[in-house]
Amino acid sequence: MVAYAPVLPALATVLLLCVPTAGPDPGAAATSRITPADAASAVLVLCCAVTVLRGGRRVLSPAAAVVLAAPAVAFGLAAAVAADPYAGLTGFCRYAQVFVLLPASLVLLLRSRRDFRLVAGAMVVLALVQGAIGVHQYATGTGASYAGRPVRAVGTFGALDVMGMSTVVAYGTVVALAFALAPPAGAPRWFRGAALGCAAALAVPLAVSFSRGAWIATGLAALVMLLLTGVRRALRVLAVVLAAAVVLVGGAGVGTELIGERLSSITRVTAAPDRSVTDRYAMWDAAVSMWRDAPVAGVGLKGFPEHRDGHASLGLSSGSDTAGAGQDFQREPLLSPHNMYLLLLSEQGLAGLTLVAGSWAALLAAGARRLLRTRHATRGHGGEDGDGGVPGGRGCGLAAVGLLVWQGVDFLYADIGGPSTVLTGVLLGLAAWWAFAPAAVAPRGAGPGGYGPLPKGAP
Repeated sequence: MVAYAPVLPALATVLLLCVPTAGPDPGAAATSRITPADAASAVLVLCCAVTVLRGGRRVLSPAAAVVLAAPAVAFGLAAAVAADPYAGLTGFCRYAQVFVLLPASLVLLLRSRRDFRLVAGAMVVLALVQGAIGVHQYATGTGASYAGRPVRAVGTFGALDVMGMSTVVAYGTVVALAFALAPPAGAPRWFRGAALGCAAALAVPLAVSFSRGAWIATGLAALVMLLLTGVRRALRVLAVVLAAAVVLVGGAGVGTELIGERLSSITRVTAAPDRSVTDRYAMWDAAVSMWRDAPVAGVGLKGFPEHRDGHASLGLSSGSDTAGAGQDFQREPLLSPHNMYLLLLSEQGLAGLTLVAGSWAALLAAGARRLLRTRHATRGHGGEDGDGGVPGGRGCGLAAVGLLVWQGVDFLYADIGGPSTVLTGVLLGLAAWWAFAPAAVAPRGAGPGGYGPLPKGAP
């Protein structure tokens, strides 16, 4: 148990998202309530701070420090120009938690690829739990309202956070597929099949979440990971997936009507958009209008809701209808543009967008570069799909790159908010660890590594 102590807070942060967060005031659960996962993330950051202060871990490398600290500069500037100082301060704390403190803490605390796989595996467990609840909601008609029917799978996140379950399930799908494509060295023969089975099982709750953005992001992330393992393998897997989809949807008729209608609506977002898409376009226009008024630093953290009505068109509705999954009907106000990049642009200006999105792009570039180098090194040593005992851990690399691709695509249709937001910080931490920690590509048997224990006499 002592060997796993450094990673326990990270596991708790992920797994405590299984705990339902809805309370007497459902709206508070989706906005300002501190969830058990948030509390666990605070413990994680505290543990990292104590470890660093006691000299038990190396500090971040210069590259990692610059990439992870860049968003903090943007958040500080946006908080300083916020019209409401309290809103600016709370916004700064939340953004710093998710995009700076959690990722940096994971980079410092994870010591080996084993630790990475434990946290990634916890994501899969969380996805399976939430997915099972979501499928039950769909099958029994106890989910959130969709097209007038209570069939939308939302897990324990409730009708006010309809994206929560789809996000969690998509993360689990990406991780499971990554380790099915590149299992760790020495893994038993059943490991690949189990990982692939988890990815296939999670496709069901992902489908009945009716989240178009999650579908698109998951498909693109899976395609990128497949291509990174080889074109021929990608073609074989795509053929199997297509055949399975034809059997499930075409033959068995699984969710044919509702899922088919939702799929076809993706191609009508410009020709014949529904009300949700129309509102989203109106909020995007409002975000761009805010940026034009304050191009450098934006309108300040948490400033979008206050400035929305002054910049939105008359076509924007007053809110979205939410009901089901144990919650009564209520009108939920539209408080963000549902596009993370436009939210950054409107509230933090061009400076904020450049620093924050640039940090994510640097993580993706560094992670992809290390993954490609690992692939070439494995080939040079005659390795197979696992890490082969040479500098590798390709499953970890595929998971890190796949998760970053997923998040980058999904942010085109969504932004942060709700209990599942803390998981975004964990994702960025895993990606940063793979991109910058020496232990990510350390040979097997090289010890804990990472930014691990300082040797005696080290500076």
